[in-house]
Amino acid sequence: MATKENSLSIFALGGINEIGKNMYVVQYANDLIIIDCGAKFPDESLLGIDLIIPDFTYLQENKDKIRALVVTHGHEDHIGGIPYLLKKINVPIYATRFTLGLIELKLKEHKLLRSTELVEIHSDSLLDFNKISVSFFKTSHSIPDCLGIVLDTPEGKVVHTGDFKFDWTPVNNQYSDIHKMAEIGSQGVLALISESTNAERPGSTPSEHLVGGHIVDAFTRAERKIVISTFASNVNRIQQIVSATLKTNRKLALLGRSMVNVVSVAIERGYLTIPEEVLIDASEVKYLQPEEVVVLCTGSQGEPLAALSRLANGNHREVKILPEDTVILAASPIPGNENAVSRIVDNLFQLGAKVIYGSSSNTGMHVSGHGYQEDLKLMLTFMKPKYFIPIHGEYRMLHLHRILAESVGVEKEHTFIMKNGDVVDIENAVARQTRKILSGDSYVDGVGIEEVEGIVLRDRKQLSEDGMLVIVLTINKADGTIISEPDIISRGFVYARDSETLLSKVSILVTETVNELQEDTIQQPHVLKKEIKKAVGQYLFTQTKMKPMILPIIIEI
Repeated sequence: MATKENSLSIFALGGINEIGKNMYVVQYANDLIIIDCGAKFPDESLLGIDLIIPDFTYLQENKDKIRALVVTHGHEDHIGGIPYLLKKINVPIYATRFTLGLIELKLKEHKLLRSTELVEIHSDSLLDFNKISVSFFKTSHSIPDCLGIVLDTPEGKVVHTGDFKFDWTPVNNQYSDIHKMAEIGSQGVLALISESTNAERPGSTPSEHLVGGHIVDAFTRAERKIVISTFASNVNRIQQIVSATLKTNRKLALLGRSMVNVVSVAIERGYLTIPEEVLIDASEVKYLQPEEVVVLCTGSQGEPLAALSRLANGNHREVKILPEDTVILAASPIPGNENAVSRIVDNLFQLGAKVIYGSSSNTGMHVSGHGYQEDLKLMLTFMKPKYFIPIHGEYRMLHLHRILAESVGVEKEHTFIMKNGDVVDIENAVARQTRKILSGDSYVDGVGIEEVEGIVLRDRKQLSEDGMLVIVLTINKADGTIISEPDIISRGFVYARDSETLLSKVSILVTETVNELQEDTIQQPHVLKKEIKKAVGQYLFTQTKMKPMILPIIIEI
């Protein structure tokens, strides 16, 4: 359903009731602004899938109305889907200097950089798109150059906070612009779209500045090599690690492609300072004394191919974890990653390492980049919205955020707890949520490969659980008779030598099925395959309670 001629519509194609693949749309009449285009990583049920991105169908159907993609900050769950969107729709991208640097890395990889319009913005930028004008305000987060977004429409102001917290002592001196926030609120905010990640956590988010002291203490106590893992995008954390490296007279090596790339962008654009004499190549680590080295690597979330995982498994080419080395995980596990992180920690202990890991409150090695309850209430107090849309959290977080909004004066019925695809329409300053648009997940299998269809995932799941049975059948092209006995090949289903009786009965069943079809003068290969799959599938399930993928191959001669 199209947006009404003179009404304002707000909805999400991703990120509204989940943590990841953020993508929001604000549309007034024929002007459509996209906010962020993220991706998220799959769980173990999505076999062979590299990335999950939003479904872009609505945007493709309305591409003539799209005026801009405005990006709040450079985290993967806000920029990871951009190359895949650009392959379908060429849209200008507006982002801050550091965020553009990270986007450019992705566009180079996908060979899209030359064909994409990239526009650098800052907190004082003002963009005008016919019926919608866009301005910005500074926020604090765990990555540099974060912005909140103000969309001024004929219906009123819509504010999107981006990811934020209030850090009163930021490491990079990028303070939240609370005066501008208060000014925006005093002018009147029709709708506030605000993140909910830490809506369950009372109090205020600790400052990133607190982590630096704990890192220095750990570095001072370490007797041998130090390996520390954190998010590559957390440039403020990396700067504190550099400072601790200098204070303890060590050298710093970088491991992991994303770590090397992000650090390069941050140094080049002036967000990170590392003296040249401190940085060494990973190949030099083995030639230095262990007490002279710090290794900064990716993999704090247990990613199987990341540097920390390879170190924990003992198969990294350049660097080895040896007994009494200190390994620090300077990040808390994201929900869902706990098991993967635990496996790595176990492996590190088996190698004899001293491991500092666990919740941030216990180790002091991590603070969240997302606002706790008092931060969320402060944002609501500054903005004083008429309507409120909590986003970026699971349902319970959205619900708790609504309660926080009520506590600072937002009317309960003016909060919309939505799902991806739900639309809030605002006309004459009255908001209603009565319709949906098409939304969902698209699956990416490999770099630059089209999204994977659901049937492919089902096939992969079936193969992983019950294996495959290949039936090779040679028939006479002229009359459809079987020339030789069917060849039955089992892969991941049953071991052929131990199941000769079962497989011989399958061969007999295939022959009987083909002969019956021949009597009915049915000889088309596609019909034969369908009936073979049906007959064999039913038989195998009754005998084994398994459903292997059955792949008939018919050779006509």
